[in-house]
Amino acid sequence: MTGSPRPGGHRLTLLAVVLTVGTGAVDAACFIRLGGVFSSVVTGNLVLLGYAISGLIRDVALHSVVAVAGYVVGVAVGTRVTGPPKEDMPIWPVRVTRALVLEFVCLLAFSAGWLLTGGRPAGAAAFVLLALAAAAMGTQSAAMRGLGGHAAVSTTYLTGTLTGMVATMLVPRRSGRLDSRGMAILAALTTGAAVGSLLVVNAPAFYPAVPLATLGSVIVTALIRHYREVA
Repeated sequence: MTGSPRPGGHRLTLLAVVLTVGTGAVDAACFIRLGGVFSSVVTGNLVLLGYAISGLIRDVALHSVVAVAGYVVGVAVGTRVTGPPKEDMPIWPVRVTRALVLEFVCLLAFSAGWLLTGGRPAGAAAFVLLALAAAAMGTQSAAMRGLGGHAAVSTTYLTGTLTGMVATMLVPRRSGRLDSRGMAILAALTTGAAVGSLLVVNAPAFYPAVPLATLGSVIVTALIRHYREVA
C-alpha cells in the first residue's frame, strides 16, 4: 500500500476534531481515576512533579513521572514510525495512519485493563494504565506532527492552539477569517472531557467506547482513502 489520502482542509479539520474528542476523554479518565495527572498535558504534569518535589504534596510524584515517561516513549516510537516530514509528501501519509494504528493498540490494552479493574484501577494496575494512556497520547502527538508543513495540527497539547486563536482574533489574517479549526479542536477537547468524565463516574464499563470509537473512525477513514488512492 503506497498511496496516501489527501483530505482537504475541512476533512483534515474533521479528523483532527474527532481525534481531540478522544484526547479529552482519555485525559479525563487519567485525572479522575489515575492519580490526578494528565495523559497529554505534559507541562501540567511537570508542574505537579515540581509541586511534589517541593514537599508540599507527595502522592502525585510517581504518577507524574509515569505519565511524562509514557508520553515520551509514545512520541519516540511514533516519530520512528512517521519519520521526518518531507516537503513533497501527501497531506496524510500512510505512515501517519500506521502510527495511529499503534496508538489504537495502546488504547486497546488500556481499555482491557480498565474493564478488568471495573473502571477503578489501583496500585500497579493504575500505573500500567496511566503509562499506556500517556504512550497513546504521545504516539498521537507524533502522528499529527508527521503530517508536516501547514497540514500539521495538534490534537493533544493545545495551549499553542488557544494562543494562536486569540492572536488571530486580535490581529486578523489578511483573509479576515477566524481560526475556525482551532475553535473546533478546543471545543472537541472540552466535549470529550465532559463525555468521558460522565462515563467514568456513572458508567465506567462504557467509557472505553469513546476513545476507541473516535480513534477507530479516523483510522478507518484514512484506510479507505488509502485504498481508493491505489485502486
